Amino acid sequence: MAADVKADAGLILERAPGARAVRQMVEAAGDIPLGVSVKDADAEKANELAGSGCDFLVFGIEAAAAILRKEDAGRFLMIERSLDQGLVRAVNSLDIDGVFISGAGGGSLLAVENLLVYRRFVELLEKPVMITLPSLVTSAELAILWQLGIDGVVAAPPQSVESLAKLKKMIGDLPGGARGRRAKVSAMLPRQSAAVDTDEDEEEEEV
Repeated sequence: MAADVKADAGLILERAPGARAVRQMVEAAGDIPLGVSVKDADAEKANELAGSGCDFLVFGIEAAAAILRKEDAGRFLMIERSLDQGLVRAVNSLDIDGVFISGAGGGSLLAVENLLVYRRFVELLEKPVMITLPSLVTSAELAILWQLGIDGVVAAPPQSVESLAKLKKMIGDLPGGARGRRAKVSAMLPRQSAAVDTDEDEEEEEV
C-alpha cells in the first residue's frame, strides 16, 4: 500500500506484530521507512521490534521505559486526550521524535471541542504533533488542521489506494507559508496501515 501511493513512510497498526512479520513488511516496503505501533511494549518486546529492522516505534505511556533508549529506531509517544496538562508539558523532557494524540473524541473530527483540544496540545508540546483521523478529510478540513499546527494525520484502515493518493495530493497542495511555530504538515496513512510524510521546505522533525 505504501509503495502504491509512493509514500515516504509506513506505519503498521496491527496489534502486537511479531518481529518476523515486521521484517517481512520492512523487506516488502523497500526503501520506504516503516514503523510499528505498540501501546504497552515491555522491554523484551521493545528489543524484539527494535531489532526487526523497523525505522520507528509508536508506543503509549504504559510501555517500558527501556523503549526510550532504543537509539536504533525513532520513538513516538501516543498520549490520550485526557492526559493531565502537567504531564503533557513533561513530555517535552523525553527523548522522543514526536507525539500522537489518541482518538478524536466524541462528535465530528472538526467539532469545536476537538479543535480546542488539538490547539491545546500544539501549544503545550515542543514536539511534532500527530492526530488520528476517523475517516479521510476534505481539503478544507485539512487546511484547518494545518492552521492549528498539526504536523501529521493518521488515516485508519481500510482505505483505497485512490483515497490515500488523494490525501497525499491535498497535503502537497497546502500553502507553504508560516503558521505560528509550525511550518510543515505530514500524513500517516495505513499500511494496512501506511504512512505518508510530505515535505515542505521548513525545518521540522520527520517520521
